[in-house]
Formats: sequence, structure tokens, C-alpha cells
Amino acid sequence: MKILCGYNVNIDSVYRVSGAEVSELLDTFEMTEILEKIENPPGKILSESDFVAGLAYCMKNGCGAEWLVFERSVFEFLKNRYFEKSIVRMGGNAGIMANALSQLGAFRVIPNVAVPSKTQLSLFSKKTIYFPDASTQRKENSGTESEEDLDIVFSKQDPIHFVFDFSKGDTFSLYGTEVRAPRENRFIATCDHLNFRLFVNPAFEKYALEHACEIDGALISGFHLLLESYSDGSSYKTILENTLCQLRLWKAENDKLRVHLEFGHFASKEIASSVFLEFAAISDSIGMNEDELAMLRQFHGVSGEGLLRMEAEAVGDAACRLASRYGLKNLLIHTREFVLTVFKPNVVPDKSDSKQNSNQDSKQDSNQDSKQDSNQDSKQDSKPVSESSANFRVSGELGDFEISSLQKIAGQKIEALKFGVSCAGAYAASGRLEGRKFVEEEASKLKESTIGRKQLELFLTAFNGQVFGQGAYAFKGEYILCMLPTLLSKSPVTTVGLGDTLTAGIFLRELELDVQA
Repeated sequence: MKILCGYNVNIDSVYRVSGAEVSELLDTFEMTEILEKIENPPGKILSESDFVAGLAYCMKNGCGAEWLVFERSVFEFLKNRYFEKSIVRMGGNAGIMANALSQLGAFRVIPNVAVPSKTQLSLFSKKTIYFPDASTQRKENSGTESEEDLDIVFSKQDPIHFVFDFSKGDTFSLYGTEVRAPRENRFIATCDHLNFRLFVNPAFEKYALEHACEIDGALISGFHLLLESYSDGSSYKTILENTLCQLRLWKAENDKLRVHLEFGHFASKEIASSVFLEFAAISDSIGMNEDELAMLRQFHGVSGEGLLRMEAEAVGDAACRLASRYGLKNLLIHTREFVLTVFKPNVVPDKSDSKQNSNQDSKQDSNQDSKQDSNQDSKQDSKPVSESSANFRVSGELGDFEISSLQKIAGQKIEALKFGVSCAGAYAASGRLEGRKFVEEEASKLKESTIGRKQLELFLTAFNGQVFGQGAYAFKGEYILCMLPTLLSKSPVTTVGLGDTLTAGIFLRELELDVQA
């Protein structure tokens, strides 16, 4: 398989922070300021206190977050204090996925590299990564900049993301109150002005267009780094349009090219919504975690509480509504405890009986969400599909097909999910991916998530599902739902890049299964 990986590639400086260190950091700042920022997280880093508050907030709640750093003084503080004590490795969704694909057997993987420095290039897999021309002069994809802006944007400094891992049970003193982290996770302070603009290396852009006809797939990501506006007066909307133009050109050259959009932790709900709406039609699949799914509540109407608690019924319901209303081909939700996908099988159903069969459920859903739907903007490329036309119910359109054919399709999807889950589990436990045999051996040592297994049982009840191997599937209107518990390590080497590793594994295996079919 030949796969493009755009757009964000950077360097991760990974540091496992202790509760004692957090307590020490907190004591250097004024209590009122920090407590206010923990109560109302700023979502970005303009000062050292913003960084400390963000770290304490994530540890207190056991959640993950990525905040962008806008002050060079904070960058220097982080670099001087942590960089030499950190594990330096590949960072960025595109970089992590590129390495995973290379290690897992993709024939050629072509990443977009914003800063092709010696340090950055050294972090790539030595197997099947291909750089069209790493020395090509960089250019902006959002227009001409002033010399003052270019000094910032085209800095030779490597883009560094400072990743702070913490463990379940870590304790720290929040000004006299003991706080215990409820689960392991990470807080990321990102210093990366090139990727803030979704920079595209012209060598990558040129290669992708010239070789689009021989490319099997494209994994695109990094949109969560975009800003609402930039110092030159431009906005993220220009960058999104330029990216869409690139994808349309690729697809025009190769209508079989499969494009997967991977979400991220968006600081801006407006940008997250725009990215989803703009790319819903052109993407063959979209991936996100439960936090990101909750951020899109305005489009699916499911309460965020159940999503954030990783309840399979809520996740499945939200995913089905999102896919049905916007005509998505495939929506992948990856959580710590399970992975769930909603997809439209490549079949042409007989709709002669579907309207009568689905009338009752369609009416119920329509009544529940009509008020919300009326507030949504209509866009040509992402106009919601009416739920009546999507026949949003457990059985109906898919029931017109031989059940054995649908079971085979569901089985292949679960096989791809299983491979991705194994890759993520092996990577979490070892911090490495060294081929498929290595993944199989490492995954065999891990235990299935007990919470994920319990949620699978609830999934079976909620969606009238069927067991298939270690997973399950169900039918809902035009869509098939598949679910599988994750594999967890008691002492993970890393918690960063697991979603990207899982996504890369699933994407690669699905491409392979399509070819075999």
C-alpha cells in the first residue's frame, strides 16, 4: 500500500511528571490565579501560570488536553526545564501514523514534513518512509507574509510539543488539598508555529499530485492546531479551502483514493465544527475520540455526559446520528475502553419496503431533534441528510440483504478493528512497533478492558446486536455498527499516539482487506 500522511509532523519531548513536581510548581504561583484558571481553563498558554494550571487541571480530572503556546518565554521555560530530561521522539498525528504504517508493512509512506531538519528526519522509521525532497525550500499555503512574519513562521527552530505524561494514582497538593489523578493521561504544551498554519511542504504537495493515481490512501490530520485568525489578517478558513482544493485534485486523479480525516483536541468549537462540515463529504472516513465526539453535540444532539463516561449506547447513538445526518461513509470513535465504528456497507439496498419499516423510529427521532436541526447552517458539501431518507432504525434497509453477506462485511470490519487495537496495545505496553509478529506477541500479553467488555454487553442490548469473535455488530438503518474492547497495559510506557497508532492500523488493514476482496 502507498499512503500519504499529512499534515502535522513535529518533535515530541515526553516527560513523565510526578505529583511532587506538580506540587512544587504550584507553590511558585499565586493560589488565586491558579485556582481561577483550573476552574475556567484558558485553553491556551500565554504565561507560565497557564501551563501549570493546565497540567494541574488534567491531572485533577484524569483528562488529556493539548494547549498551544504563544509566548517564546514560555517555550524557553519548558525547554530549559524539561527538554534534556525528556524522551525525544516522533510527534504529530501525521508523523506518528506515518511511522506506524511503515513499521506495519505499508509499501511506501509519504509524510508531509514542515521542518526537514536532521533531528526531525532521524525520528522517522527507517523502513518504507519516502521523502520526495527534504531540502526543498518551504512556502506558505495561506498566502504571502511580511518579512517580520516570515522570521517567525519560517524559523529554523524545530517544532516541539512538550508532552507531560502522568499515572493513575499520582497525588499532588493543590494548596493544601490532596488531589489524586483518577486515570493516566497527558497534557501537551505545543510550540509549533508552522503547523499552526497547516504548512504544506511543496515537495510533498508536488509528489502527491504527480503520483495521486498510484496512491491507495491518505491520512490527514493536524486541523486542531489551526487558529481562528493570524497576525497577517488571514483566517483558518483560507487554509481549509486550500486543503480541500488539494484533496479534490488528488481525488480527480484517482477516484479510488481513500481519504481518512483524523480529528484532534480542538481549542475552538467553531473550528472543530467547520472542519467537520467542510470535510464530511470528501472524506471516506473520519476518526475521533469521545471528547471530540462530545464537542460536535450540536450536530448529533446526544448529551455529552454519557459520551465522556464512554457509555457504548451514547457513543453509538451519537455516531449513528452524525453519520446518518451528514451522509458519512465511515465514522470511527476510539476511546480508552473500546473502539466503535459506524459505516455504510458498499451495497445498493432495495428501498421498496424501507419507508414503511422505518416510519415509527424516524418520526420519534425527528420530533426529538427538530428544534436543534433548525439551527444548523446549510452547506452545499455538508448538508445534513434527512433522517427519513436515511431510515434511522435498527432494521430496515439492511434487512433486505442476505444476513450472511452482512455478517461477512461486519466480520471484516471487526478484523480491522482488532488489528488496530492490537497495534495500540502493543505500542502502549512497549513504546515500539516492530512488525506484525511483534504486535501479535505483545498484544497476546495484554488483558482486555473490563469496562470495554461490560460496555460491549450493553451495546448488544441497546442495538439488538450480535456477538462476533471478541467484538459485536448491529444494524441501524443504512449503517452497520461494530464494537470491540481495547487491550490495556497495567504499566503503559506511553499514552501519547495510541489513537493515531490504532487509526493507522485499522486504515492499513481495511485497505488490505478491500484489495483481497
